[in-house]
Amino acid sequence: MDIDKKIEALSEKIAVLREKINKGETKYIKELVELRKEFKKLTREKMSRLTAWERVQLARHPKRPHTIDYINHLFTDFVELHGDRRYADDKAIIAGFASFEGQSVVVIGHEKGRDTKEKIERNFGMPHPEGYRKAIRVMKLAEKFGLPVITFIDTPGAYPGIGAEERGQSQAIAESLAVMGDLETPIIATVIGEGGSGGALALGVADRILMLENAIYSVISPEGCASILFKSAEQAPVAAESLKITAKDLLELGVIDQIVKEPLGGAHLQPEKMYRILRRALRDNLKIVMNIPKNELVERRQAKFYSMGKFTTK
Repeated sequence: MDIDKKIEALSEKIAVLREKINKGETKYIKELVELRKEFKKLTREKMSRLTAWERVQLARHPKRPHTIDYINHLFTDFVELHGDRRYADDKAIIAGFASFEGQSVVVIGHEKGRDTKEKIERNFGMPHPEGYRKAIRVMKLAEKFGLPVITFIDTPGAYPGIGAEERGQSQAIAESLAVMGDLETPIIATVIGEGGSGGALALGVADRILMLENAIYSVISPEGCASILFKSAEQAPVAAESLKITAKDLLELGVIDQIVKEPLGGAHLQPEKMYRILRRALRDNLKIVMNIPKNELVERRQAKFYSMGKFTTK
């Protein structure tokens, strides 16, 4: 996305000028005003005609806020829990207790990592079975203590390695789906970046499913789909359009409940503003799910997912 580089360069210049003006260098005010006009014009023009493939690139942007960033900025008193009590602790999934707007909650999410060392440590956000079993363990604690669950989805997919398969990857994902479907406590899921395959859906069976404007959510990556259908990953842009993986497409299909608007240019350009926007969305949706009678909660959630994919013909 060459134009994205220009947008990012303008954003960086604006940030530098703001810092200078905050230090009392008022001579830069006029230049800042002009740069902001240029930034808004260029960004609105670009964002109004993004293709599905360009949204894929935005969803994978290396500077896009991750689960750990949202935890640090939206929650207080976060206490992380480790391990699945069977095999190991999987750092591709973060889980624990926290406070949101004065309400005790459980937070669970995929984490990709930032630098090379952390990405390897987090397995690039691709969980092993023990990651999902850790999530299940923490979800059950949420149910036991009557706490709502908030999940953040951001993964290319569950790890497909031999070790993961030997330790029951598919079973762990299936168990997570089943547990979330029956969990007698409110659940809100937010797709913040990539929502890839069953590895994403394992944290996505929720009463309310939110999706950031430039996130993606799909049964398979565009590259994987293109490799199967067209025998070439180079056809990924074509596959991205066909898969209907954007927030707009999924809202129309009834897969998600709400699109969370991103700051102009994407969440990576103005992360602080993104945190404020998502805070409001989570607050509003938490009120909705907390007001659902407990005896109706599971029935409504299951009906929501059973209705997906149904169609009639005349």
